[in-house]
Amino acid sequence: MSPTKAPPGPSVLDALSLLSEVADELVVKSVRDTHLAWADRAHGLTRRAAGSAGPVVAVPEVLHRGIAAAVYEGLGLGLRAASRGFDKAAATGIGPRLEATPRGRFVSSAVNGLIGDRLLEQRPQMAIPMAVRLHGEDVAPEADDLAAAFPDAGGKLVLFLHGLCENESYWNRDRDRQGTTYGESLAADGWTPLFLRVNTGLPLRENGVALTALVQRLVEAWPVPVTRIALVGHSLGGLVVRAAGAVAAAGPTDPTAPGAPDWNSLVTDVVTLGTPHLGAPIAWGIGHGSRGLAKLPETAAFGRILDWRSLGVHDLVAGLAEDVAPLPHARYRLVCATLTRAERHPVGQVVGDLLVRPRSAYGRDRAGRELFPGAEVLHVGRTDHFGLLNHPDVLVALRRWLS
Repeated sequence: MSPTKAPPGPSVLDALSLLSEVADELVVKSVRDTHLAWADRAHGLTRRAAGSAGPVVAVPEVLHRGIAAAVYEGLGLGLRAASRGFDKAAATGIGPRLEATPRGRFVSSAVNGLIGDRLLEQRPQMAIPMAVRLHGEDVAPEADDLAAAFPDAGGKLVLFLHGLCENESYWNRDRDRQGTTYGESLAADGWTPLFLRVNTGLPLRENGVALTALVQRLVEAWPVPVTRIALVGHSLGGLVVRAAGAVAAAGPTDPTAPGAPDWNSLVTDVVTLGTPHLGAPIAWGIGHGSRGLAKLPETAAFGRILDWRSLGVHDLVAGLAEDVAPLPHARYRLVCATLTRAERHPVGQVVGDLLVRPRSAYGRDRAGRELFPGAEVLHVGRTDHFGLLNHPDVLVALRRWLS
């Protein structure tokens, strides 16, 4: 009899194994290193003050370090053993699936955003593959699967890409209060909305390659001929859209080749919502913070915690430079938000939407250069970064832009 096949996707036990590993690597070791660094500082002062009595004073220091090291090593051994135990249990297929609930999917997306590149290397079963999502599940880019999932498929596709640590459900934010979402409203206008989920911890260009491959497969397997594609990206999702456009534009295309057209040629509109085209201050601050903390033994452990951030977070430091040019045949619409009503308010210019400043969202540097010459821009006042996921002003603009 063949062994029972394990259910697909990571289980809660996989998550507990990862939690145990992180607790050992980041919590226990960081507390240990910080504790011993401060202890060394204190004992050093004591030795200098004791002078000739230094050897006597050193006895408590040796005892202290020995006991502390034993305690921390014991905690580490326990956590590593727990991690291995959870891994073995998860390999049997037992335990609930992590993504069986919205809360589990939230955790999975957040963890992938923070350490998704590390997961792909060390725990591939927990790494999110890029996919079209419907009702909390992946839809394979195959003709039969797409026809079953989208029985009313039309030729105009609008693809939504979420931001860092998010998932496709974030586009439903404030639906109860707004009464609709971007996807629902555009569907009423004849578009077929597709919500993608991305491992936002991977490098932007790697996600760009994955998006290029996925959308091309969609075009080839879509139930009806695709006539038009619009791309809508929130935050980091807008950078992934740009990276995919650069990959597609650089690849060889033969317009006379038989079969489905190159997806890139079908893109008519690109909309970015709070996208840090020139980088995000918080990502820049994390990078400088980790380097600053590493300069002192007492704070170096906290710097290592910050350095655990994924390559996707690293890529937010500078955004995408001028070498990633906009698609020449697509119309670009750039949306920024500020906490202030007026865009030019000094506070709005400094804090933006709490994560992205207006200049970065518009792709305009301080020297006046623009990444998107001729692009239409929209400012949304008195809202934050996540308010752009479902804002009435953005919805009005989207329906006009994609009419």
